[in-house]
Amino acid sequence: TRRYGPLTALDGLSFSVPTGEVVGFLGPNGAGKTTTMRAVFGLTDLNAGTVRWNGAPVGPAERRRFGYMPEERGLYPGMLVGEQLEYLGRLHRMSGTDAQTASKMWLDRLGVGDRARSKVEALSHGNQQRVQLAAALVHGPELLVLDEPLAGLDPAGIDTIGGVLVEQARSGCCVLFSSHQLDQVEDLCESVTIIDHG
Repeated sequence: TRRYGPLTALDGLSFSVPTGEVVGFLGPNGAGKTTTMRAVFGLTDLNAGTVRWNGAPVGPAERRRFGYMPEERGLYPGMLVGEQLEYLGRLHRMSGTDAQTASKMWLDRLGVGDRARSKVEALSHGNQQRVQLAAALVHGPELLVLDEPLAGLDPAGIDTIGGVLVEQARSGCCVLFSSHQLDQVEDLCESVTIIDHG
C-alpha cells in the first residue's frame, strides 16, 4: 500500500512474477504501475506491505541483481554511451574488464554498437531506448523491470527489444514490463497483471 496524502496510489496490491516469464503489467495512466515499479527498487516507500524476492524482503543486495528501465531516461545525457554503461556495470560490482565486455556485447546486440563513442544526447529517441535497455542488462540481472520499454520505437526496434526480453526470460530471468500497446503485450507475454486505481 502507498498513499500520497488523501490519494491511495497502491491499495493492497499483490502479484508475483514467475522465473522465466515475460509478464505484462497493464493499466490506465495513473493506475499505479510506475509507483509499483519504483517500490521494487526502494525509490518509493510503502505505507504497508513488502516487496519480496524468492520469499525474502528485498534489500540493497537483492536490488544490485535487478535491472530497471524507467519510463523517463535515467542516463547522463552528456556522457559517452560506452563509458556510461561501463560505469553502471562497475556500480553493480563488475570488474572493469567484465563491464567493458558486457557493454560492448549489449550495444552490439541492440544495434547501437557504432554509437559507443557518442553522447547520449546526440542519439535519436529510439537509440536512447536501446541504450537504456543495455544499461538495465549490463550486469546480468535476475529480474528486469521495464517501464514502457517499447514506447516510441519503430517496428525494427520493437522486434529487437522484444526479442531480447524473451531471450532473457528463456535464460531464467524474471521480466516485468508495462505497456499501453496491447498487441505488443499479446506477442511477448505469457501472462499479464492488470492494475486499476491501485
